[in-house]
Amino acid sequence: MGIIIKPIVTEKMTAMGEKYNRYGFRVDPKADKLQIKKAVEEMYNVTVVSVNTMNYRGKNKSRYTKTGLISGKTAAYKKALVTLKEGETIDFYSNI
Repeated sequence: MGIIIKPIVTEKMTAMGEKYNRYGFRVDPKADKLQIKKAVEEMYNVTVVSVNTMNYRGKNKSRYTKTGLISGKTAAYKKALVTLKEGETIDFYSNI
């Protein structure tokens, strides 16, 4: 399993990519900023200026069904926001 799990492609992240040249990735929880920077530069052939990371903990969820209350938990994950050098972009839609 690599450092980068998948890119975050949402409306908000797409707008950040266009306006601020920042892209979001879901990454391995044990990865540090230097490993993330190296992985993005190798995978997309771009120059990374900065990396910001965020750890999200899992949320408790519950729902009511015919058989009673079912409770569970969503998965915890780590997110990285990567800022690229001015003039460089990442196109996630080129393979479609």
